[in-house]
Amino acid sequence: MTAAELVDAIRVSLRDAANPLLAPGQQAYMKSAMPFLGVKVPTVRALTKQAARGSGDADELREVAQTLWREATNREERYAATTILSLRPLRARLDMLDLYEEMIRVGAWWDLVDEVSARLGEVLIAHPVEVTQLMLIWSADDDVWIRRASIICQLRRKHDTDRELLSIAIESNIDDTEFFIRKAIGWALREYGKTDAHWVRAFVDAHPELSGLSKREALKHLS
Repeated sequence: MTAAELVDAIRVSLRDAANPLLAPGQQAYMKSAMPFLGVKVPTVRALTKQAARGSGDADELREVAQTLWREATNREERYAATTILSLRPLRARLDMLDLYEEMIRVGAWWDLVDEVSARLGEVLIAHPVEVTQLMLIWSADDDVWIRRASIICQLRRKHDTDRELLSIAIESNIDDTEFFIRKAIGWALREYGKTDAHWVRAFVDAHPELSGLSKREALKHLS
C-alpha cells in the first residue's frame, strides 16, 4: 500500500465511524476551530493502526503522518497523524524532530501537543545529547506550546529523568502566568515525585515563586 493509499484508507475508515451527534460536543470541549467527525480518540487510534498494519517503511509512514496533518479537514485526521507517529518505524528518530515541531506549533492545544511531546520524549531517550540541547532552547521559546513540550517531554521517565533539564525547563518558565505552563510544571513535578518524592519536595521548597497551581499539582500525592 502506498502512502497515498494509506491516507485514503484512514480517511475512509474515520468517515465510516463518524457519529455526527458526538461531533458538536467534541468541538466545543476542545474549543476547536476545526470540526470533528464524531469519532472518539481510542477509536481513531485503533482504526489508524489497523489501516497501517504491515506498513513498515519509515519514509512512507512519515509522508502519511505529514499528509494527514497538513491536509486535515477534521480533528480526527490530526489524531490519526499523531497515531502514525507512535508506530515503531518512526519512534525515537532524530529526523522526525522537524515534523514534531511543526505539529506542536500548528496544533497549539493540549490534546495534540501532549501526544507529540510523548514521542519527543522517546527521541530524548535515544539521542540525549542532541535533544537535551534542543529542549534547553525550546524552554525559552516565544511559543507557549513549544515551552510546554520542553517541560513535559520527560514524563514517566522515572529514574532516567534528567533532573538538570527538568529544573531548567521549569525555572525558565516559573514566572509565566499561562495556565497551560503552570499546569505542565505541576504535572512534570507530580509525575517525577512518584520516583523521587524527596527531590520534588526540596525543589518546591527551594522555589517559593512557583504558582499555587504548580505547587498543588506537584504535591498532590506527596502529603
